[in-house]
Amino acid sequence: MQTFKQPLTKEMELYYLKRSKEGDLSARNVLVEYNLRLVAHIIKKYNNYDRDIDDLLSTGTIGLIKAINTYDIEKGNRLVTYASRCIENELLMMLRQERKCSKEFSLYEPIGTDKEGNEINLLDIVESEGTDIAEQVILDDNIKHLYEFIKILLDKRELKVLTLRYGLYNHPPYTQREVAGKLGISRSYVSRIEKKALAKLREAFDRPTP
Repeated sequence: MQTFKQPLTKEMELYYLKRSKEGDLSARNVLVEYNLRLVAHIIKKYNNYDRDIDDLLSTGTIGLIKAINTYDIEKGNRLVTYASRCIENELLMMLRQERKCSKEFSLYEPIGTDKEGNEINLLDIVESEGTDIAEQVILDDNIKHLYEFIKILLDKRELKVLTLRYGLYNHPPYTQREVAGKLGISRSYVSRIEKKALAKLREAFDRPTP
């Protein structure tokens, strides 16, 4: 893979973001160029012998451009944090076309949408505000905390549903309908248990650290 430029400083990033928001395409291109390293870092986990690396890079770059175009400077977060999610979403849209019938489990598998219509996935639960995802896309430490919270916060049925749904603890993942059949309950009840369990975990991660 080609050599990419080092990320911009926070000050230079803000400068080009403001110019880009004013319609300066050359500023947007600078932001794209200096964030290609992030795209290359994220696509590594999607790269295998069945996929063309240039296609992945192209798809990830589309996500990066979307991120730059829709990034809200007023929120104060670094572009890299927001762009990482946009790049992931763009790659996921491509992958869903490749594996419609696949049950391959991933922390990035979509589990629904938020109130604004944006896709959310299991990793959203463990994301930490202000974390530099460019340095570590998969947040090992927070994933460890996720499993700790699962043990502490979930009752037996919630634990069973999430374990079956998302293939936790090296179990195979199942659809809501399959989980319903295994547990002898309705699919809608599985959905309610799943949403309640995920809400507990999200609340735990949103809670300020003492």
